[in-house]
Amino acid sequence: MEVSHVIGYALAILVGITLGLIGSGGSILTVPILVYVVAIEPVLATAYSLFIVGTTALVGGIQKARQQLVDFKKVLLFGLPTLLAVFMTRKYIVPALPEVLLANTAFPIQKSVFIMVVFAIVMVVAAVKMIRSNRRNGASEVVAVKPNYFLIFFQGLFIGLVAGFVGAGGGFLIIPALLFLGKTPMKIAVGTSLFIIAIQSLLGFVGDLRPEQLMDWPFLLLFTLFSVVGIFIGGLLAAKIDGGKLKTGFGWFVLIMGVYIILKELVF
Repeated sequence: MEVSHVIGYALAILVGITLGLIGSGGSILTVPILVYVVAIEPVLATAYSLFIVGTTALVGGIQKARQQLVDFKKVLLFGLPTLLAVFMTRKYIVPALPEVLLANTAFPIQKSVFIMVVFAIVMVVAAVKMIRSNRRNGASEVVAVKPNYFLIFFQGLFIGLVAGFVGAGGGFLIIPALLFLGKTPMKIAVGTSLFIIAIQSLLGFVGDLRPEQLMDWPFLLLFTLFSVVGIFIGGLLAAKIDGGKLKTGFGWFVLIMGVYIILKELVF
């Protein structure tokens, strides 16, 4: 077994821990781990990420459902438009992109570089959102206002588009949407987010199953297994660690990683 794979499996546990603790962040870690540690091509890494994060989130979601920490009505509200957008993005938009974008310009951009830069930009935006929202007193509280179903629907479409394009579960977008648009308590938002992530990620992965797409199933299943172990660890830690402090710290970590990827792809 290659050393890079061993390191990747160890980091897979961290992926699961972040999902178990804050209901998001798994995909933000998975794609960079697969690309920079295991040396998997970015487009294939986004497909792997959907399977890994989707399976891990499903296990965590079932665990949260047993604790009655999942709002299944909101799973449907966010899930249906998100599912449609993820599937269409992975099935038609990503395969349709040429291998070299803007080929006739002075600085041609490869599709793999474009995907990583877009992913990094999403990371930076999500990180700022996590850091700023946690400084507001009402960010994790229930507000006695009727949820905005119209905005929830279109937020779901947007989340699905982003998640499908960059191979992310979208939890870093779903959590704020559940809190601010869905008026959901933080603990229930985490469990609800895991189910939405699981459904949209696994369906997005199905959109990637094409005859020409070769999958290293032994590696993918073993990586996923370690991630599932991590989500159980995250669930245990969640009861002992202050969620607000963890979310802020993770936000700063994601911000640094996002800036690093942008610099690596465009400068170095």
